Amino acid sequence: MHGPASPGWLLVALCAATGAYCLLRMRSTIEEQRRTAGGEALMGFGMAAMAVPAAVVAPPHWAWLGYAAVFGAAALRALWSARGGGHHLHHVVGACAMVYMAVVMAVSPGHHHVHGGSGVPLVTGALLLYFTAYVLLSGVRLLPVAAVTGSTGDTGGTGAMPPGPARTPGWGDRPELSRACRLSMGIAMLAMLVTL
Repeated sequence: MHGPASPGWLLVALCAATGAYCLLRMRSTIEEQRRTAGGEALMGFGMAAMAVPAAVVAPPHWAWLGYAAVFGAAALRALWSARGGGHHLHHVVGACAMVYMAVVMAVSPGHHHVHGGSGVPLVTGALLLYFTAYVLLSGVRLLPVAAVTGSTGDTGGTGAMPPGPARTPGWGDRPELSRACRLSMGIAMLAMLVTL
């Protein structure tokens, strides 16, 4: 991608770390979470590879076409999985954004604008709006929720909930970590789209 080398390497590190965490999430006992984590790991590592500063390693033309093919297949798989709802529609948009960026880089590897005119191309602008909204919504979901006082459960007058079999979720099943992972990938996607 275009842009200075230092922020580019930070973006590579963020995406690679996110992809590595998503690989850990694939050890979950819940099949849907494993499948989602696999798609997110592919996205994280793909974004890390695409974010390597062009001044350091300029990928050949065929590499961008390879990215487009891999993420096109990922978009089709996510679209197939989206029939059941859930987070898969976001994966479709993310994979399509990766295809778009790869095609732009393949067509115009040395130029910031591929449409000849001034301003931001329509598709880039739409993706920027989508990922900005996604990042803001993901950030809000990470905010801690105040503890609800005066619950209706029987607390025995102590204010504490009665003891019960509490299961500590594993690293792959922690929803706040999954949300933080998606937030970091959304921020990275915004950074990549801005440099396009």
